[in-house]
Amino acid sequence: MEPADPLPRLVLRPQALAAGLVDDEIRRRRRRGQWSTLQRGAYLVAPTALPQRARHLLAVRATLAGLRQPAVVSHGSAAALHGLPLWGLALRQVHVTRRPPARSADENRLRSHVARLGEDDVVLHGGIAVTSVARTVVDVARTVPFAAALVVADAALAQRMTTPAELMTVLHACAGTPGTRSARRVLLAADARSESVGESRSRALMIDAGLPLPDLQVDVRRPDGRLVGRTDFGWQHERLLGEFDGRVKYGRLLRPGQDAGDAVFEEKRREDALRDEGWTVVRWVWDDLATPDALVSRWLRALTRATR
Repeated sequence: MEPADPLPRLVLRPQALAAGLVDDEIRRRRRRGQWSTLQRGAYLVAPTALPQRARHLLAVRATLAGLRQPAVVSHGSAAALHGLPLWGLALRQVHVTRRPPARSADENRLRSHVARLGEDDVVLHGGIAVTSVARTVVDVARTVPFAAALVVADAALAQRMTTPAELMTVLHACAGTPGTRSARRVLLAADARSESVGESRSRALMIDAGLPLPDLQVDVRRPDGRLVGRTDFGWQHERLLGEFDGRVKYGRLLRPGQDAGDAVFEEKRREDALRDEGWTVVRWVWDDLATPDALVSRWLRALTRATR
């Protein structure tokens, strides 16, 4: 019963009993901190603090093992299995889908949906039946707020896990089900050029605010064709560039032997070069996304100044 890999090992109560343990021994291991409770009847050996995704994937395994009727992992739980971003997704419950005539259920740890699933809608992931990436994106887009859904859709396209055509095919097959209008809005806005959760969230905010939409991943070149730099967003007509930073960005810019201060200095020189080519630059970070009204006002002021 010892862990065989770096992550805590999941042990289900029936497994523990089959291995010769009794409930008193299970309780004893929990009191000693050797095991921790993931959920009722499911325990982690050598428990450690787990990232959100890892903990939810263990919950998926534990929940599936306790189901009396087979089900397909779906919605946010499928997004976790496929490695898609989980920002804005509620993972308190494991989401599954069953085909009719099953009934939906909303329980403490399980959210069971009922829907028609085509053959292409279901794939195997590590031996687990899960909705395909395209179906997962559409299901998420039907059931969560716009920004969170756009983050998932952008990432799926950016990682080439699906295509716009595949997404639209799934959406058409879901016609008449709740949330398809919301999903259509997400799919029409999704863009494979988005390179991060922060960029997708920023674009969702721009769309909701009705701002002129920028181009993405804009190359700025000198008259002789030499590249000055690439920016996350660009309003070409207004000659305005937008950069979502997040401090992690400077970590990605580091070269061997270079520290963060060097990267920030080089980024400053790059921005000066962009301004020399007649562009205005506006920057924002994660904290700015938490005050959307203020950020939209900043963008509006920058656009107004750029058109004067």
